[in-house]
Amino acid sequence: MKISELDYIDNIEIRKTDSLLIVDMQYDFLPGGALAVEDGDQIIEGINNVAEKFYRKDINIVQTQDWHPSNHKSFASAYKDKVPGDEFISNEGAIGPVLWPDHCVQESKGAMFHEDLNTKYTRAIIRKGYHEEVDSYSAFLENDKETKTGLDGYLKSLGVERIFIGGLALDYCCFYSAMDAIDYGFEVFFIVDLSKGIDNPPGNISKALDEMKSKGVKFVHQESF
Repeated sequence: MKISELDYIDNIEIRKTDSLLIVDMQYDFLPGGALAVEDGDQIIEGINNVAEKFYRKDINIVQTQDWHPSNHKSFASAYKDKVPGDEFISNEGAIGPVLWPDHCVQESKGAMFHEDLNTKYTRAIIRKGYHEEVDSYSAFLENDKETKTGLDGYLKSLGVERIFIGGLALDYCCFYSAMDAIDYGFEVFFIVDLSKGIDNPPGNISKALDEMKSKGVKFVHQESF
């Protein structure tokens, strides 16, 4: 499925039981970064605008932050004769399906949120990927499918029922966050024009869209609010 083929829901009324989840808007995922998503910086203004709409209605806003140790096993540099993009799966999917360049290393500039991203509306930041042997694409669950970040409990304690997701990258951290949010019982809306994908391996964006639609994720755009 292509983005142009999606059906969108319009005229969304923001509710007290909603939450906005902004995924990984960090320097290393933006142009010039170690794992840059093409045109990733082009969604910053839109994210700020939507976040302000949620903030004005006193709605909870959460951000995620990739936060890897320097020797993280998802990095190609951790292995001999491996380069970024090589297919690799270990420990029942805890690392993979591909290896990455070193990125979002703890306390590095690349791990920081972009200076143009308005973070003053954010109430909670969920750091993920800090276990050396386990990657964490999802905001809810690490790639071992056992270790929780605690986000589901946090949101449920606040009475959140619907989650709106935007950020980077569409076919990885945003995708896995949306899929896990459905599994945890939330109604999920993906803000398609406030996300950009990597498409690695090729076709991964279409695959992610297909799987999200099949799972029950709904699609919106920033003008839906």
